[in-house]
Amino acid sequence: MPKRVDHAQRRAHIADALVRVAARDGLHAVTMRAVAAEAGMSLNLVQYYFDTKAQLMHAALRHLEQRSQERWAARLAALDEPESARSCLEAFVAEALPLDEASHTFRLVWTSYAVLAMTDPELAEQPFVEGPNRLERQLTEILAKAQTVGEIPARVDVSAEAARLLSLSHGVGMSVLVGQRSAAEAREVMGYHLARLFDDRSAEGAR
Repeated sequence: MPKRVDHAQRRAHIADALVRVAARDGLHAVTMRAVAAEAGMSLNLVQYYFDTKAQLMHAALRHLEQRSQERWAARLAALDEPESARSCLEAFVAEALPLDEASHTFRLVWTSYAVLAMTDPELAEQPFVEGPNRLERQLTEILAKAQTVGEIPARVDVSAEAARLLSLSHGVGMSVLVGQRSAAEAREVMGYHLARLFDDRSAEGAR
């Protein structure tokens, strides 16, 4: 019998190859041929799954975000207090900041995508903000549940706080990438913000 091909697995393999090229050489170095070589495949096979570089780039971005979501989910599953919103958000920070190889690769390549999406017409046509919007909704849901059980004050605007938390993690993560601060310092900044959010008296002054 002919060997059965797992097409989803092959697509993921190609997307992983693109991420490795982008993390090592920069997103500008990504070509269909470079990805094929990294994946150990022929160019024709890569083109069988992705007609254009733009399609491949967009698929790799979704794949990159999915892997990050999976790592966050794994962190959540390992929590001693999985129902604690603060613990969930601390797990989010651990994944969002470039504190280990996987999260560093994610932040580096995702940031490169963000910059390119501002100037590349083909990539700009793709729904780049889908991932951040989805993540912001998840953070809003976590904060809303925290508010329901009294972990954070009722006066906190959970939608605005989710947007602020996401934006802050992007900015602090970038500061690590460019060498402005260390990973430990970045963790301290985010920890300070979460402490203010979950402390009733500090939350009053933060609004």
